[in-house]
Amino acid sequence: MKVAVVGTGYVGLVSGVCLAEKGHDVTCVDNDLAKVKKINNATSPIFEEGLDDLLSANIGKHLRATADLRNAVLNSDVSLLAVGTPFDGNEIDLKFVRQVAKEIGESLKEKSDYHVVVVKSTVVPGTTDNVVTPLLEEYSGKKAGKDFGVGMNPEFLREGVAIDDFMNPDRVVLGGLDVQTHEVMDALYAPFIGVDVMKTNNKTAEMIKYTSNSLLATLISFSNEIGNLSAALGGVDVFDVMKGVHLDKRVSPILEDGQRIVPAITTYIEAGCGFGGSCFPKDVKALISHGESAGQTMSLLRAVIDINHMQPHQVLDLLYKHYPEVEGLNVAVLGLAFKPGTDDMRESPSIPIVNKLVADKAIVRAYDPIAEEQAKQIFHGTDITYCGTVDDTVMGVDAVLLLTRWPELKDLPAILSRIGINPLVVDGRRMLSKHSFKFYEGIGV
Repeated sequence: MKVAVVGTGYVGLVSGVCLAEKGHDVTCVDNDLAKVKKINNATSPIFEEGLDDLLSANIGKHLRATADLRNAVLNSDVSLLAVGTPFDGNEIDLKFVRQVAKEIGESLKEKSDYHVVVVKSTVVPGTTDNVVTPLLEEYSGKKAGKDFGVGMNPEFLREGVAIDDFMNPDRVVLGGLDVQTHEVMDALYAPFIGVDVMKTNNKTAEMIKYTSNSLLATLISFSNEIGNLSAALGGVDVFDVMKGVHLDKRVSPILEDGQRIVPAITTYIEAGCGFGGSCFPKDVKALISHGESAGQTMSLLRAVIDINHMQPHQVLDLLYKHYPEVEGLNVAVLGLAFKPGTDDMRESPSIPIVNKLVADKAIVRAYDPIAEEQAKQIFHGTDITYCGTVDDTVMGVDAVLLLTRWPELKDLPAILSRIGINPLVVDGRRMLSKHSFKFYEGIGV
């Protein structure tokens, strides 16, 4: 199948490369000529594990990039709309979605065969039918459901493991306005064997995406609230509390042979310093705003955001408990990205933590194996020392703040022992044993 993917950001590029790997003929479209050139030179403009390898394997064969949207649409069977939907604080900004819908519509005017436009961007329920479809009709002069199809296919990609998530999905949700649209989308996903496919209307598909992310965000904030209560009560460690909760066979089922299955969702039922990234904060806030516009108070999801907003301060409180004045204090910050496996720092808990330390005149040394360049842009003009190794970062410091679950940070006890220092360790992710350090504080202890 010939596929045009409009937008080469995180979702668009991963989708395009993976669909090419599955055998489709894919054209990625972007108006950023520098990105187009990079992709055609088999260089990914974003960091994602495994993306460079797949890009190199397919570019010039099943995959190419262009700035010519019209030509890409005219020479494809289906167009995937995968542009950004930034959140302005009140609602998602649809300017990129609207612009691309107009341009695709103008291209459809010249097309005689049935073409399907599929929205992959995360948009609030009703957007595909009430915004995208009318624009396509207006600018094409044609009728949706008769001359062209419109579908909604949400992505469920986790940064850091997005390639595996796309190539081995747990589900494929296909929203569509008619049977013919669903048939074309079926053909698009035909190479994905043995996957649960759910067909529904566009509005429901949009709601599934927001509900999925809101559920995971709620689990995280719930766990953090329990962690904060555990710490306040004393004599309770949320690590043990959640371990006991995870042993519920409804959470981690026990097979007939006695083997226990530990689902990946249990990682969201753990206390830490909060969630970040491009999805959870934006999507939950957008759903709150959309719900309130429909007359729903959305009080639970508001609490989820409020808890998450305050959670980085729990890490700071643990530090300031031992050092009420941090001016001149040497502090190592381990991890800047919002999660391991990505350089994404959007809404990362490290941002308010580092900003507060700098404002209070602490001497900050930071380490992240991937996100250093992103951090330098975010903290531009800030006096932070970036280090290339964990050893260099913790050398001679008074306190260590662990903020991202990078695998190499598991070696922190051995590193501190080798160097011969005993700083205060504040574990914002509860990834290390509290018994491994002389001076330890952790979320929920």
